Amino acid sequence: MFSRKGGRGPVDGPQNKAAKTPESTAGAPGVSGDGSDGGYNAGIAVFSYIVGGIIVWSLIGWGLDNLWGTRWIVLAGALLGAAGGFYLSHMHGLTSNKMSADDGKAARGPSQDEKQ
Repeated sequence: MFSRKGGRGPVDGPQNKAAKTPESTAGAPGVSGDGSDGGYNAGIAVFSYIVGGIIVWSLIGWGLDNLWGTRWIVLAGALLGAAGGFYLSHMHGLTSNKMSADDGKAARGPSQDEKQ
């Protein structure tokens, strides 16, 4: 019922180029292979690193608080997770600003409006 008879296989002609998947990058999430930031994807990656770090290290701190009978380790874990998430996103190059205002595209000084 589902067999392919007739010898028809995938077409490798020019009409099948749109169906090919893009090359995968071995870098960090949100960073494309040509070195440009991913914009929205980079922001989501930074957000997930920081929030994920806070959640994981808060749970570790909560477990240690319950084990040792303290109440402050969960807060230390949350701060450590936030710092660790920011560190990871910085080391993956997601927090650097590749476009600066000094690239000639930004207006400099007061506006030069015509006097009326």
